[in-house]
Amino acid sequence: MLWLPVAEPDLTVGPTVLTGGRVLAVAADHPLAERGTASPEDLGDNHVVDFGPGVPEYWVTTMVPTRTPLGRRIPRGPAARTFHEILSLVASGQCVHPLGEIAARYNSPPGIVFLPVRDAPTIHYALTWRSTADGPTLRALAQTAADLGAISL
Repeated sequence: MLWLPVAEPDLTVGPTVLTGGRVLAVAADHPLAERGTASPEDLGDNHVVDFGPGVPEYWVTTMVPTRTPLGRRIPRGPAARTFHEILSLVASGQCVHPLGEIAARYNSPPGIVFLPVRDAPTIHYALTWRSTADGPTLRALAQTAADLGAISL
């Protein structure tokens, strides 16, 4: 199980609203595309996006680990700052990139194949809000989400 991390002290994490697996975005002509699935170990043979210094390291290593399960280093680069930049780099064959399964559900960019990543932990997405915005209305929304339970992809 993997919780999308939030470590900023000014944010409040509420109930989980969605759970889903992971996919690996690869160019359609990448050798992994023919296999139909990927494993976390495959990341050691490919470059993944480098988010640079502006993204909290704890978040990056949770979503895109620095090492494979067997301890091999996962190469970083090229740099990207947005989701669409990631997709462009993947489509051009410059890298592969792990994403939440929800990315594959709502995106079908040309030239990209989303491979299920076997043996990867499930991602749990939770409501998150600025702690200063906390109040009765927001708490009621959070309680309703908790009562309904998380949706599984």
